[in-house]
Amino acid sequence: MIWKIIVSPKYKPYDERLKQEIKDLGIEKEFKVKKRRIYFIELDCSPKDIERITQLLLIDPIIEDYRIEENLFRTPPKFNQLTITFRKGVEDPVALSCRKALSFLGFKNCEVRTAFEYEFEGLAKEEIEFIAPKLLYNPLIEEVMNYEIYKDLKSIKDLTRLSYKFKRIEINLLKASQKELEEISFKHCLSLTAQEMKVIQEYFKKKGRNPTDCELETIAVLWSEHCAHKTLKGKIDYKEIDEKGNVIEERKIENLLKNTIMKATFEINHPDCVSVFEDNSGVVKFNKSYDVCLKVETHNHPSSLEPYGGASTGVGGVIRDILGTGQGAKPIASLDVFCFSPWKISYKDLPKGILHPKRIIKGVVGGVRDYGNKMGIPTVCGGVIFDERFLGNPLVYCGTAGLIEKDKAFKRINKDDLIVLCGARTGKDGIHGATFSSQELKEETIELTGAVQIGNPIEEKKLTEAIVKATQENLIDALTDCGAGGLSSAVTELVKEKGAEVWLDKVPLKYKGLSYTEIWISESQERMVLFISPENLERIKKIFSEEEVEFTTIGRVRDDKKILLYYENNLVAELDCSFLFSLPLSEKKAIWIKKKEKDAKLKEEDNYNQEIKMLFSSPNIASKDWIIHQYDHEVQAQSVNKPYLADAAVLRPDLESKECIAIGVGINPFYSDIDPYWMAAASIDEAIRNVICVGADFEKIFLLDNFSWGAPSPPNLGALVRACLSCYDFSKEFLTPFISGKDSLNNEYIIEGKRIVIPHTLLITALSVIDDWRKVIPNYFLHQENLVYIVGVTKKELGASEYFRMKKIKDGYAPQVEKDAKKIFKQLSEAISEGLVESCHDCSEGGLAVAVCEMCFVNFLGVTVFLDEVPSKNLLSYEILFSESPTRFIVEVKKENKDKFEKYMEGVPLGLIGCISKNDII
Repeated sequence: MIWKIIVSPKYKPYDERLKQEIKDLGIEKEFKVKKRRIYFIELDCSPKDIERITQLLLIDPIIEDYRIEENLFRTPPKFNQLTITFRKGVEDPVALSCRKALSFLGFKNCEVRTAFEYEFEGLAKEEIEFIAPKLLYNPLIEEVMNYEIYKDLKSIKDLTRLSYKFKRIEINLLKASQKELEEISFKHCLSLTAQEMKVIQEYFKKKGRNPTDCELETIAVLWSEHCAHKTLKGKIDYKEIDEKGNVIEERKIENLLKNTIMKATFEINHPDCVSVFEDNSGVVKFNKSYDVCLKVETHNHPSSLEPYGGASTGVGGVIRDILGTGQGAKPIASLDVFCFSPWKISYKDLPKGILHPKRIIKGVVGGVRDYGNKMGIPTVCGGVIFDERFLGNPLVYCGTAGLIEKDKAFKRINKDDLIVLCGARTGKDGIHGATFSSQELKEETIELTGAVQIGNPIEEKKLTEAIVKATQENLIDALTDCGAGGLSSAVTELVKEKGAEVWLDKVPLKYKGLSYTEIWISESQERMVLFISPENLERIKKIFSEEEVEFTTIGRVRDDKKILLYYENNLVAELDCSFLFSLPLSEKKAIWIKKKEKDAKLKEEDNYNQEIKMLFSSPNIASKDWIIHQYDHEVQAQSVNKPYLADAAVLRPDLESKECIAIGVGINPFYSDIDPYWMAAASIDEAIRNVICVGADFEKIFLLDNFSWGAPSPPNLGALVRACLSCYDFSKEFLTPFISGKDSLNNEYIIEGKRIVIPHTLLITALSVIDDWRKVIPNYFLHQENLVYIVGVTKKELGASEYFRMKKIKDGYAPQVEKDAKKIFKQLSEAISEGLVESCHDCSEGGLAVAVCEMCFVNFLGVTVFLDEVPSKNLLSYEILFSESPTRFIVEVKKENKDKFEKYMEGVPLGLIGCISKNDII
């Protein structure tokens, strides 16, 4: 029997929020819309039982009503009624939780599916069909339930029922021409170049056979830009020229990543670095008992197609990166940074295949919110950038910090270790995610349904608890998450020095119908791969059983450096690790045209009140509380400060210790329009400034880099080289090593031959250790009559600034980080540690004017500032107010600490610019 439970609001039958969103589409006529939640439950039970189930599990009796019907449809729906459900093969997390709850009530054999029903009053059929795919559902993962198809379904299982009969598939590669090789790569979504396909062909010629589909997919995953970082690790012929074509510099770079970012880290050789660029996250020393780890990931391509699912799985994936560090770490906090297109664009002007920015923003924020909150992990810091060039590719950065025991930071893998898959079951979701994200998006990408995953935070929460317990009992030798490429990368990357055999038919499936290749490359979420000694098997199985987490042995470690895959005792893949991890180096040209910067002079105004107000209305400066208040930032009871009330998040993860960690971010893609070198420098400077503002120890600051770039064309690659060189220079200058990072290339959208390319974007995340949580200070003024200083020099640097962009001025000088920045950081850090500073806020977007105003808002305090006292040379008023020169801080100091503070700051630019007033006037 299929029961249909329809849940509707008791007091507000019409959805006013949805109505407003529909009006934003340009529907001006008067209409009404109802939205109802539907549960389809297949269960042999009495009407009384289904009533009890509904009242206990499915409704809030205070605000909701319900009715119960039999079968999927009682009557054919009218034209103004739509029922939306997930497509075949797509995870339905609510249904999974519902099935679990029903089992607790004693109903074991049941199936559940969820849907939403919409009913319109006052709209024509054509208008509803126009609205539906734009607001009501995403065709990638959802569909309208067609009455003619669904009316005769006898079982809910038929909604997901797929079939598969084993057949070993070989790809005819040996005799393929160059053109045919390229066609094979395109047809199978391999994202491999002609050169790479030729190398693969030669490998199998030596073996004297064609590859199986599974072997070819495995190579494609491990050689993808997403997994192998081919551009950053390849050969680059770099040339810098001036606007007349004269060569300024030429150099050949082999492995840009290794010779810039990683090189800086290894040359610095910081004593507190524990594990860098080796594992799923970077690990540094914290206190006597623990180390701390941090990772930031991008989930750009999935979020552009299915914002909610893409963002939520981005959060879930980076949490698993922390879980999969060493022998297991505990996730303690998350951060997120978003780059969106402004939402004020009409649907008529929206290019084909692109979701409206409103939908992307709501979906991304909702995905991060729901996953992090349900996991019980606080979201503690982040940022949001708006620019029209993110229309085709929003950027979604998700990061997580973790705590790891001192002796658990390194993996150990031994011959005959068992390979265990635990967590959620495997489905078709996420197939080709790694290779898909290694290419540009096109309007045709809407058909790549398999590249999108749907997350289930409840499943990951249980998985986290089980792994943390097993780690505490020393039962895990090594582990990693099933991220891009699923099992194909998770298993293979960890055993590349050993080899492994995997029994694919042992993998637990969500439903029947997956081929052996789909099982191997599926990117279904909430899965981890463990490597354990056979003697620990029974104990660890018991732990996972107690947490109700699936736990299945799917293979073992070998010692011949071969990957062997079996399905029902049939060998479906045999690959040499030496070949899998020796991909051919790409060879690319990079060019950077150095443009001469031009000054821009404006007429001075008598009063800048209106300009300041306009800056605060800018999406990049305006309050983001509409996002922040959706996140739980205090769960786990370790947050020392609150969002907005400090420039960086501070956490005290070990309550038996006074030590705490600070996490701050730096990002400003607009400067890259002038010079990516100074954009990267400014991002590093900003991230460091933010942690310095809360009291970080300058000598214990560590960095993470996340590059988001367009396709690696010569100009784009030239900009990337510039940014990487800057990372090397300033990491070395500040002695702040990089410990982890990620690059996301091909962030372009192609429509009718035109490209929407994101600005060159680099997110820098700073992690620091503070020796005593009680030294942490806020970023807002505390007391009347305290002194206000500015630290750092203000220069004529308004190029790409918020002020100039507001006035649509494209000229101006880019902010440049000066050599005295290190001295400023160090001396201010020491002054804060000594308790000489009451509050501190950095000058960033909007310059001094915005920074000072922001410090007044919390306690409604006024301030008097004298611009003549700002360290600068021959600047006009607007240049002092709105310059975005880096390495500048607004500092509050008590009068009795004036002399001590100034002594600490000797030798750096310092100006006593005013004091906090008794009124609320700025």
